[in-house]
Amino acid sequence: MIKAVFIDYTGTMVKEDEPYTRELLGYFLKHSDLKSPDEALAAVWGKVKELEAGSYGDNFIVNDERVGKILDYCVQNYGLKGDLDYMHETWRKIWVHAPLFEDVKPFFERVKLPVYVISNDDRVYIDESLKLKELHPAGVISADEVRACKPHRSIFEAALKMAGISPEEAVHIGDSITSDVKPAAEMGITPIYISRDREVDIEGVRVIRTLDELKF
Repeated sequence: MIKAVFIDYTGTMVKEDEPYTRELLGYFLKHSDLKSPDEALAAVWGKVKELEAGSYGDNFIVNDERVGKILDYCVQNYGLKGDLDYMHETWRKIWVHAPLFEDVKPFFERVKLPVYVISNDDRVYIDESLKLKELHPAGVISADEVRACKPHRSIFEAALKMAGISPEEAVHIGDSITSDVKPAAEMGITPIYISRDREVDIEGVRVIRTLDELKF
């Protein structure tokens, strides 16, 4: 019996393609050797995922440290120039101001089970973002409080502990196979993969196009 819903934040609840992201991406293209949006996204997000995967325990680094490392990496490898402080501040705006997908508020209003937000972002940014969006989850599990980023199991263990449930009593909704589906399944949590922009088939995993499909 499902007793709680865990949900990823960036890409699942809030949009990744939004004004501040496009502003930052445009700045990267004007001030680096990167030639196209796809090339820039591949370079940056590849480094994001690499840093998140290695961010655990004594090696954990908070959002701002990760961004500093990413910018340094782009300076060294892609000739990034310009105002690094401006880029860093724009990145902070993304964490706070990225807009919700249209199906998120109705989902929170409709679901009768407690909903917990799990995020690799730091608590201070998540709290500010949730306040602006007037969302009130049952709890927030942030990487900086656990000192572990998804896909590390510690962040899911912290979510289970906060909710006071066993793995089989939870579902986890996310938009990443690597960071959401696989680690949740390995923990015994039922994963739900959301793919808003295209049809996807993942063997043994429920795939949805919108949160409106879920009834809890």
